[in-house]
Amino acid sequence: EAQLVESGGGLVQAGGSLRLSCTTSGFPFDQYAIGWFRQDPGKDREAVSCIGPDNDITWYHDSVKGRFTVSADNAKPTMYLQMNNLKPEDTAVYFCAADLRFHKCLEGNMGFWGRGTRVTVSS
Repeated sequence: EAQLVESGGGLVQAGGSLRLSCTTSGFPFDQYAIGWFRQDPGKDREAVSCIGPDNDITWYHDSVKGRFTVSADNAKPTMYLQMNNLKPEDTAVYFCAADLRFHKCLEGNMGFWGRGTRVTVSS
């Protein structure tokens, strides 16, 4: 059974940084596209960043380009989202997810999902 567990969320002031982690098990991590998504109450879930198998391709939502960095450690197997210069509009529950197909990440239609970790950015 595939499992993804997020950690690293919390409360931070605007301009601060957080690093989210997503530990995984139960599927061949290095063969999967993985991604980070976020959702605030009352809003649609949106893709934040996606990374292809073996880190061969990355994608970022325009709102986080230059501030967020996605990475993966196949040996652990864990994915990360380094978030710098955080803004109040980054406040949301952040989810990690995985799927065999990269385009599923861009569509927000991944096969495996974590339960999320909350990020709150105060102004």
